[in-house]
Amino acid sequence: MAESPINPTAPELVLETETGATVMIPGHDYRVGRDPLSDIVLDDARVSWHHAVLRPDGDHWTLADEHSTNGTYADGRRVHEWGIGPGSVIRFGSPDDGPCAVLTGRPRPAPQRPSAVANPAVTGTFRRPTTVRPLPTRTVRIGRAPDNDLVLDDLVVSRRHAELRALPDGSYEIADLGSHNGTYLNGLPVTAAPLAPGDIVGIGHSAFCLVGDELQEYVDTGEVSLDVQDLTVAVDRGRKVLLDHVSFPVGEKCLLAVVGPSGAGKSTLLGALTGQRPADHGTVVYDGRDLYRDYAELRQRVGLVPQDDILHAQLTVRAALTYAAELRFPQDTAKTERRARVEEVIRELGLEQRADQHVHSLSGGQRKRVSVALELLTKPSLLFLDEPTSGLDPGMDRSVMHMLRGLADDGRTVVVVTHSVLSLDVCDRLLVLAPGGRIAYYGPPDDALAYFGFADWPEAFEAFERDQDRDWAGEYAASAPHRRYVVDSSAQPLLPSSGPVVVPAPPRPRSRSAQLGTLVRRYTAALSADRTFLAIMIALPFVMGAMARALAGSQLTRDTAMNALLILCVGGVLTGAANAVRELVKERVIYQRERAVGLSRSAYLMSKVVVLGAVTVVQAIVLTLVALLGVDLNAPGGEGVLMPPLVEITVAVALLAFTAMMLGLVVSALVRKEEVTMPLLVLLAIVQVVFCGALLSLDGVPGLEQLAWLIPSRWAFGAMAGTLDLARIVPGDLTGDPLFAHSAGVWLLDVGMLVVLSAVFGYLVARLLRRHEPAVMRK
Repeated sequence: MAESPINPTAPELVLETETGATVMIPGHDYRVGRDPLSDIVLDDARVSWHHAVLRPDGDHWTLADEHSTNGTYADGRRVHEWGIGPGSVIRFGSPDDGPCAVLTGRPRPAPQRPSAVANPAVTGTFRRPTTVRPLPTRTVRIGRAPDNDLVLDDLVVSRRHAELRALPDGSYEIADLGSHNGTYLNGLPVTAAPLAPGDIVGIGHSAFCLVGDELQEYVDTGEVSLDVQDLTVAVDRGRKVLLDHVSFPVGEKCLLAVVGPSGAGKSTLLGALTGQRPADHGTVVYDGRDLYRDYAELRQRVGLVPQDDILHAQLTVRAALTYAAELRFPQDTAKTERRARVEEVIRELGLEQRADQHVHSLSGGQRKRVSVALELLTKPSLLFLDEPTSGLDPGMDRSVMHMLRGLADDGRTVVVVTHSVLSLDVCDRLLVLAPGGRIAYYGPPDDALAYFGFADWPEAFEAFERDQDRDWAGEYAASAPHRRYVVDSSAQPLLPSSGPVVVPAPPRPRSRSAQLGTLVRRYTAALSADRTFLAIMIALPFVMGAMARALAGSQLTRDTAMNALLILCVGGVLTGAANAVRELVKERVIYQRERAVGLSRSAYLMSKVVVLGAVTVVQAIVLTLVALLGVDLNAPGGEGVLMPPLVEITVAVALLAFTAMMLGLVVSALVRKEEVTMPLLVLLAIVQVVFCGALLSLDGVPGLEQLAWLIPSRWAFGAMAGTLDLARIVPGDLTGDPLFAHSAGVWLLDVGMLVVLSAVFGYLVARLLRRHEPAVMRK
C-alpha cells in the first residue's frame, strides 16, 4: 500500500469482491493484480500481475489501468483512467465475466470493543479494519502461501499457519497448525480454542476479530502509539526505588530520547518498556493493548538494540543478517524470501557498500547500523536502542541520530536511551529522568533547558547531582508542560493495575532442530573466520603432543611413563577448556537478545557442544597420536583392558578433553567479564594437575579423595594408568591407587565418570545460562 501525495479528502469507500471486502481509506493507493503483494489480489489468468490502481484524487477516487493486457472496465466500458464512486462496478480482464468489484459508500459497522484492547477508537491498529470479510461457513486456512484461503504477506507468518474453523453449532474456533511464531487469542498462545465475539486472534502483524456477521482484519503497519502508565520498579524488597511512578505518552512515528545522569533509571526503564524486565507495578499500553499481558504475542513487534553489538564480528554483514533471518523467520521460509528481506534491509540502512565486509572491520557507527538492520528484519513497530552513540565521535553521533529520525519517519516509534545531548534536536520528544527514577521533564527537546533555567546540559546534570533533595518530579507534575505533553496528550485511558505485574511466559520454540542447524552453521562459520582461534586450535595439540613424545621417548618406562601420561592429561585439559572458556561470555549480549525473540536455550547450548566437542575430540586424537604413535607403550602382553592400548588411551584423552570443554563452558557461563577467563583457565589447569593422582596420593585421604571425584583428570589419568597397568611399570604407593587397576570394570568406571561429569557440567551450564536471560524468559 503506497502513500498518496494527495491531500486525503476523498470519502471512504468499500470495495467488495468475491473474496471479501476492503475498506479504502483516503491517503493511500490500492493496487489490484495477480501479484500476491497487491492490496487487492485477484487470482484469475485474465488479470495482469499489476493490473490497476485506485487512488484518492481530491474529493473523489480515480481508477487507473496499469497497461494491463486484457483491460479494465468501469460501468461497462474499457477505461484507462476513470473517476469512480459509490455504485461503480469494475471488471478486470473481461467486460462480461471478468473478476468483479463493486464500490459502496455505506458506512461499515463500528467495531465492537475487542476484549484485549483498552480503547480501539484511539489506537492506530484498531481505528478501522484493513479488510472486512463475511464470516465463513467453512474452514478457512490462514498462512503465507498463496494457496491459503486467507493469505498474509508477512514473513513471520508460516506458510500453513492456522485455521479458522466453523463449527456445526454456528460458533467458531481458531487452531494453530504448528506455526513457527504461534497463534494467539487475546495475547495468549493457543493450539485450538473457541472464539467469542470481540476476541482478538493474533497472527504475525495481523489481528482478526469477529464483529457481527463479519471477520475484520487489522494490520499493524508500525504506526502505533505507546502509553507508559505509572511504572514502578524497586529492589532490595522495596527499599531502593529504581523507577518511581513514571508515566508519559509516545505518539505514532515519534522519536523519543531518554537522558539523565548515571543511576537515574534509564536502563531500568528500557527493560520495563520492552517487557524484558517488567515493572513491579504499572502498565505499558501498546496501541491499546497491555504489553505485559499480551507479551507473548507482541514481543515480535518490539525491536531492541543493546549498547553492545548483537553481531558475530567474524561474519560479513550479509552473512550475519542471513543467519539472523533464519532464526527469526519460520522454518518454511524459502531462501529467496529471506534473501530478499535481507537485501531490502541492507538498502534501507544504506549498507550496500559494506554488505560483504566483515563486521569487525566496520566503524562504530556502521556496526550500529548493522545491529539496527538485524532488528528491522521482522519489521518491528517499536524500536528501542540503548546508548547507540556510545564511543562515537560527534560526526558519527549525528549520523546515527539522523538514521533514527529517518526510521521514525518511515512509520515506527523509536525510543533511544543516550548519554549524548549533541543531537537531541532531531527528536520529537525528550524524557529527562532525575536520580531515583522520577520524571524531571517530558516534552519537546528545544524547550527543556529553558524549562530548567540552564544554559547547557552539563550544568543541568550537575544540578541533578548537587540538588538531590530537590523535588524535580513534583515541580514537573505541577507545570504547564506536564499538563500539555502528558495529561492532555495521553490518548489511552488508564488501565487498572492492582498488585504486582504478572507476565505470561512466552511459548516454547517449536523448531529447536532447525534452530540447532542454523546455530551450528553460524558458529562454524564464525570460528572458521577467526584466524587467531584457528592458529591456536591447530598448534596446541601438536605442541602438547610433541612435549609428551619428548618425555616418552621410544618406550614408556619407569622414568618416562608417569610424566608422559601427566602431559597428556594437561594437554587434554588445556585443549578442551581453552576452546570453550570464552565462548559464552563473549556472546552474552547476542544470546540475551536472541533468547528474547524465541531462541531455544537447549538449541544454543547444543550448538556449542556439537561444534566445540567435534573440534576438541579431533584435537585430542591428534594430541595422542603425535605423542604416542610408534612408541612402545609397554602394556601387559601388548594388550589393553578392552581394546588396543593406543585406542584406549586415545578414548581417555578425548573424553577428558570433552569434559574439560564442558567445564570451560561452566566457567564461561559463570563469569561476567571475558577478561577473567584466562586467569581462571590457568587455575583450572593447575587444579587438574594437582588432583589427577600423578603427584599426590589421593586414595584414602579424607576430603581430598572426595574432592578429586569432581576433577576430570583424576578419572582420565586412572583410565590411562589402568590401560598400561602403571603399578607394574612404576611400582610404589602412588601407583597403587585402586582407580589405576588393570581391569575392565575399573577402566569402564573411569571413562564412565568422565561421561557423568560431562552431563553434570552441561546441566550446570544450562542453569547458569538461565541467569543471564531476560527475566520474562526464565519461567
